[in-house]
Amino acid sequence: MKVIVFVKATADSEAAVPPTAELLTAMGNYNEELVKAGIMLGGEGLKPSSFAKRVHFDGPNRTVIDGPFTETKELVAGFWIWEVRNMEEAVEWVKRCPNPMFTASDIDIRPMYGMEDYKEWDKEGGWLEQEVKLREQIEAKNA
Repeated sequence: MKVIVFVKATADSEAAVPPTAELLTAMGNYNEELVKAGIMLGGEGLKPSSFAKRVHFDGPNRTVIDGPFTETKELVAGFWIWEVRNMEEAVEWVKRCPNPMFTASDIDIRPMYGMEDYKEWDKEGGWLEQEVKLREQIEAKNA
């Protein structure tokens, strides 16, 4: 099962307070464990929302909103993409994570849709075939 693990933003991450050397080392060691276990597929830290843009959709209209965004508790400061056996395994790995922030913080784990989910949606056919081809192209490009 593939999951995305969101490190939620805090006032410090939104203020671009840099991590300490100790935190960088601890997170590097944790990421190394994830890679060695074959779980980590990718991950990055995100710049504060003051660098961000939000595009609001309303029918055919698009409105671009410049950051920063005020609701820090709803923002993401970083993410991982993991391949795990089940949600319980993902939870156990997150519990081993060093606190990624200087204050109390949250990490959300969200299951990602897989090809088996898409098969249920492809009632008329064609869409899934296109999706498979696109994924193959991405993999070939990244190989």
